Amino acid sequence: MATNKNAMIRYQALDKCFRNTGKRYGINDLIEACNQALFNYNGSGDGVKRRQVYEDINFMKSEQGYGVDLEITKEGRSAYYRYANPSFSINNQPINETEALQLKEALLTLNRIKGLPQFGWVEELTLKLEKDFGIHETPREILGFETNPFLKGLEHLTPLFNAILYQKVLQIRYQTFRKEGEELFTMHPQYLKQYNNRWFVLGTHSKYNPVTTLSIDRIIDIKELKEPYLVSDIDFIERYEDVIGVTRGGLNDELVRIKLKASKELAPYILTQPMHGSQKNGTMNAEGLTFTLDVIPNYELEQQILSYGEGIIVLEPQSFVDKIKTRIQASLNNY
Repeated sequence: MATNKNAMIRYQALDKCFRNTGKRYGINDLIEACNQALFNYNGSGDGVKRRQVYEDINFMKSEQGYGVDLEITKEGRSAYYRYANPSFSINNQPINETEALQLKEALLTLNRIKGLPQFGWVEELTLKLEKDFGIHETPREILGFETNPFLKGLEHLTPLFNAILYQKVLQIRYQTFRKEGEELFTMHPQYLKQYNNRWFVLGTHSKYNPVTTLSIDRIIDIKELKEPYLVSDIDFIERYEDVIGVTRGGLNDELVRIKLKASKELAPYILTQPMHGSQKNGTMNAEGLTFTLDVIPNYELEQQILSYGEGIIVLEPQSFVDKIKTRIQASLNNY
């Protein structure tokens, strides 16, 4: 039996009923308890049927489930359920075979995200699951991720990840592409972000305010400092909701509504894979699709628009039209 979220809610509700020595639970009581638990969780809880609860009980009693020992007391046509041992609970049990299989599947997925050294523990835990439960790895790859295992600097992911997790101040020696020589950054690393198959560390209390963004492929080395670490009050997920990529200036950058037009050939791709979460699609006709983005303009947005070549035209605002036009003209001048 597949163990989904609703099933786990039902198992927990039944577990609570079976442990309750102050009340006797018949099948109708168990159905009501499951429905109430589902309602408390997601606002809907009138769909559990008698047959479902009987199947849940059988699963909980099975070896693939929790191996529970139920005491069933019959009185006339009624039957009442409780644990033979009132101190028993499924929450006190080791993971069952079904849970182990689901965990194994999740670990195998993580294990295939190559190039992330902080997930090195996945292989060890996978091997332990195989040993304890006799679960063997799938014979062939069935899931592919767009990653670059040859990206320079991947060895820095683990120390950066741990520095954020354990709140360590770092001194980072960095090779910028815009200047000759090296730069030295002292930062309080706060967030790791991936964009376009590259990883970036975002830190505070550094050279650039409010946030310094460094690409890990340009990091030369990392040194841990014995300085007090300050957790930033910046919500990094929210901060980057309004941009494409990782480039953003100050905290008060203003959103700009950018109007674009995609050719009729490109339009289906723009409709099925929006450029940004703020995308609002307008009219679609023989000439193509007009749509808008509410974003903070940055270099990555320009690059993405230019990557579509003649398939996209910027219509508004004029300042952004001019910027794209200038870049296209500069590119033409190379030929």
